Amino acid sequence: MTSCLSGRVAARALRAKFDQILPHLDERRRRLYLASEATALGRGGIVRVAAASGTSTATIARGMAELAGCPSPTLRVRAPGAGRKRLTDTDPGLLPALESLIEPHTRGDPVSPLRWTTLSLRALASTLTTQGHPVSASTVGHLLHTLGYSLQGTAKTTEGISHPDRDAQFTHLNATATAFLNDAQPVISVDTKAKEWLGNRDRPGRTWRPGKNAIKVDCHTFTTNDQPMAIPYGIYDIAHNSGWVNVGTDHDTAQFAVESIRRWWQHRGRADHPNATRLLITADSGGSNDPRRWTWKSNLAAFARESGLDITVCHLPPGTSKWNKIEHRMFCHITANWRGRPLTSYQVVLETIAATTTRTGLTIGAELDTGSYDLGISVTPAEFHALPITPNTFHGDWNYTVSPVPPRAPDAPATTHR
Repeated sequence: MTSCLSGRVAARALRAKFDQILPHLDERRRRLYLASEATALGRGGIVRVAAASGTSTATIARGMAELAGCPSPTLRVRAPGAGRKRLTDTDPGLLPALESLIEPHTRGDPVSPLRWTTLSLRALASTLTTQGHPVSASTVGHLLHTLGYSLQGTAKTTEGISHPDRDAQFTHLNATATAFLNDAQPVISVDTKAKEWLGNRDRPGRTWRPGKNAIKVDCHTFTTNDQPMAIPYGIYDIAHNSGWVNVGTDHDTAQFAVESIRRWWQHRGRADHPNATRLLITADSGGSNDPRRWTWKSNLAAFARESGLDITVCHLPPGTSKWNKIEHRMFCHITANWRGRPLTSYQVVLETIAATTTRTGLTIGAELDTGSYDLGISVTPAEFHALPITPNTFHGDWNYTVSPVPPRAPDAPATTHR
């Protein structure tokens, strides 16, 4: 009776020890450890260890044989060749079928079943299973990584036909900007940021919020004729790493663009550059500051007379607006600052822009411009040719200087002498 009781106590102790140790061991180490315990118990040790650990006696016996053979330590859990075969070995057609779904054009299969659908892992796995290649979504993900695929978005790199003088224009622009900066003259980069509709509207991006307390916005974002919108025209001062945004409420016209530069000069430029006699403006070749717009040059001439500055303009070649300094020095930080936040009013727009800073010391000022800028204003040929504009010898259509003098008097009509 006493021996039976002591045997049950020993079995419980052995089971408790195994419950603590075995979960931390892999398959091979578990087998060798149980084999060493069975060997130490002597006769009947295999049965007792198998009952306490829930392992088969054959596994313990195999571990004892391995210990008796004195194998060298190894990090392998299974013997070479053991375990389940890879799907690519049992189904050689799996990888070609997967690649034909990912790249139907390069694989000569323009009529792929997933040609016009989102290539999600579940969709790929379902289609492959239908084609006779049963596979799970997680396995498809592993196979794609093995083939060198990864989740990617689109990249804005294709610029279309490049102008033959593109590189030469960039060289001229950089040389002109360097000369202005070396002479302590202001250099600014200007452009219009994308228009923003105001209201409790959904905006892209995410922001940190308390748990399950997302900002609630309207489900539908229809626009109406009286829907207010913000038109941010930015000016970036390259030398001082500072910016100015004139937030318009009417139309993005050439008059509005020059008025934005005028306001920057009155609020920031004149104080930052007290000894300036010249101003260099770098701008895109489209939009409200298009070099082909006579109204743009006419309003620039008016601003030159008011400020007394010789205004030189260098336009970026067509199709290269993303290289404009203001895009990656100022606008990108404004976009990041108001991501995931509805622009409910002009005050929110102004405060968000003014609060935008960077570790390099960028500061931005903002002002609301409620002025009216009518469309369809034109400049007559006589008025345009009277403007004090001097084209540069290299691409005078992209590079020109506006002098701070009144327009030239129109030529007198030719008289006919008999």
